[in-house]
Amino acid sequence: MTTSLFDLYKLGVGPSSSHTMGPMRAACRFARELESKGELENVNRVQVKLFGSLALTGMGHGTDRAVLLGLSGNEPATIDPAVIGATVAEIRAKKELKLAGIRCIEFDEAQDLLFERGTMFPPGARTQHPNGLRLTAYDRAGNKFDERTFFSIGGGFILEDGMETASSDESEELLPYPFHSAAELLEVARAKGLSIDQVMMANECARLRVHDSSASDAVLETRVSTGIDAIWQTMKGCIERGISTEGILPGGLNVCRRAHRLAERLKEKEATGGPGDPLAPLDWVTVYAMAVNEENAAGGRVVTAPTNGAAGVVPAVAQYYERFVPGADHEGLIRFFLTSAAIGILYKENASISGAEVGCQGEVGVACSMAAGGLIAAMGGTNGQVEHAAEIAMEHNLGMTCDPIGGLVQIPCIERNAMGAVKAVHASRISQSESEEHKVSLDQVIRTMYLTGLDMQSRYKETSLAGLALNVIEC
Repeated sequence: MTTSLFDLYKLGVGPSSSHTMGPMRAACRFARELESKGELENVNRVQVKLFGSLALTGMGHGTDRAVLLGLSGNEPATIDPAVIGATVAEIRAKKELKLAGIRCIEFDEAQDLLFERGTMFPPGARTQHPNGLRLTAYDRAGNKFDERTFFSIGGGFILEDGMETASSDESEELLPYPFHSAAELLEVARAKGLSIDQVMMANECARLRVHDSSASDAVLETRVSTGIDAIWQTMKGCIERGISTEGILPGGLNVCRRAHRLAERLKEKEATGGPGDPLAPLDWVTVYAMAVNEENAAGGRVVTAPTNGAAGVVPAVAQYYERFVPGADHEGLIRFFLTSAAIGILYKENASISGAEVGCQGEVGVACSMAAGGLIAAMGGTNGQVEHAAEIAMEHNLGMTCDPIGGLVQIPCIERNAMGAVKAVHASRISQSESEEHKVSLDQVIRTMYLTGLDMQSRYKETSLAGLALNVIEC
């Protein structure tokens, strides 16, 4: 267990964690490491080749823009979404960029950013993942002197070719309660008399203690909670922007933003003071999820949860808890995020959160599972109920394909987040009403999801070659 809550929930920009954030981070790392090795002055040209899903749907996902921004020294967590358009436009107009934000080099996309749509994996790569990119630096004589191959493995995580696992700042040997499966997590919690969120809190504090060994447990817990609060406030800000903004989403599909209109209708119903609609809270869940993913589709600031394409599910359910669950409080939200992160880590480390690898079951399906378990924890449920809710949520997302029309994170992605959020609420309610042992474990459903994803034809895994992407024709 090497992934932190703050690795899983991280700031970024839309529309895709795997196709936008990951390539931006890889390009930025390549440029900055050239700088750190003192080789920037030797660079005359950089060429980037995209493979697999990055090549097939990269244009719709903004991969081309992400590479330009990353080579210019920008990171997804810190770049201002408001300057992205102007920055990219300037690079394209001048056909040059500042490598690592320092050295100006010529960059002609027609020659230097190539979409290898007929090749699934970078030639000669040891790692096999459908989101590959290769960056090559050439000197003034045209000689290649540095070449790196990266894979964007979902959720904004990147992996360099040949590395077995994504890099981690801390060893799990430092953690008081490491776990590698849901069964281990439940057993550790049972043996120590802890809830899942308490296990996660202790592990997150241990990571912080590496950098401040003199801090007390109370101080470290406050720091973790403050970090979670920052994540939640970013999510809430995204919901608010999505609800307040109208217009057409970029990309060419002419998809209208709907969250604002839906929210206004709900407010009108509430203002009449008539008989309350018992399902109105679920209508608000739909609005919250759609608002976030409309912001994501527009390239706005979002939090990976665990990916950009699934970024609306977790905040929608958290907002549902805060607004509609009696007795909701700050401590409940902290439990929600710690517990949902534990579930997300299990999927990331034992299966995949990449739509290009396992389909949308690895994105919206995982987010649904995380939100369902997190909601149980927020409401004070048992560890067993958390595990059951997370299992139910994924069980009914198994086999879900990733078939975005035009390679854009819009149809069916935006509505799919709304459906995933509602499913999460329902899964939590089912688990609360059960008292007997359930037949299917979370570990079993995680394994099933992964194997199902491997069996799924690549046409249905973020390539836009089948499903809705093929059968819905825009006139």
